[in-house]
Amino acid sequence: MTAFGWCMGIEQAEELRAAGYDYIECALAPLMKQPPEQIKKALPSYMDSVIPVRAWNVLFPGELRLVGPDADEESIRGYVARAVDTMNRAGSSVAVFGSGRARHVPEGWERARAEEQLLKLLGWFADECEGTGLTIAIEPLNTKESNIINSVAEGVQYARLVNRAPIRVLADFYHMDEEREALETLEENREWLAHIHVADTGRLSPGTGQYPYEAFVERLKAAGYDGGVSVECTVHDRAQELPASLRFLKSRWGL
Repeated sequence: MTAFGWCMGIEQAEELRAAGYDYIECALAPLMKQPPEQIKKALPSYMDSVIPVRAWNVLFPGELRLVGPDADEESIRGYVARAVDTMNRAGSSVAVFGSGRARHVPEGWERARAEEQLLKLLGWFADECEGTGLTIAIEPLNTKESNIINSVAEGVQYARLVNRAPIRVLADFYHMDEEREALETLEENREWLAHIHVADTGRLSPGTGQYPYEAFVERLKAAGYDGGVSVECTVHDRAQELPASLRFLKSRWGL
């Protein structure tokens, strides 16, 4: 059954629970920047959260270059291992690989070399995730935020090339709308979808704009998708918008 969550800090978990959400999606990089002893100290708040930390986003800090001449394989592999261990300890099931700054292809760097670096990275993730139940969902970003992997179809190309069970793809309604990506791609790539992000016009709360939610949900249902749906947007009034958005989403999903 479809579960609804929101991308927020762990300190908002109780607020989300009170509003009726099923889970919270937290940012990983800010936690991973802490010294090991601080991470160990912080982990119980994620492990014992009042609603599950089902998913994570912001996997990499922007300064950790994943592509280009400054990408240090040893540093990246070490980070991947620590990140997967941390998320697994929190009992999570999905990690969203967006990280537009970290994966930016530097000017003059060959596209083929960039693709090779990203495929190698995804392979490391697959190795670390094996047996954990954690899935890495490649997030296509609009061209203002990333100059590589800008559509669901492109994300699926990478997942197919890696061809490992832990590597799947996310569809983000905001990025799809920005890139005018056809909603049919949700059905065409149904077997690769592992997670969904939603927002509304202006990247605001669901139900406040003109995004074609009926068509979006119809395509997801036709694709057989019944996983997590996380809201990722700007919020001006949490007390009003959190419950209102959940009511809106449940009504569109017929729940």
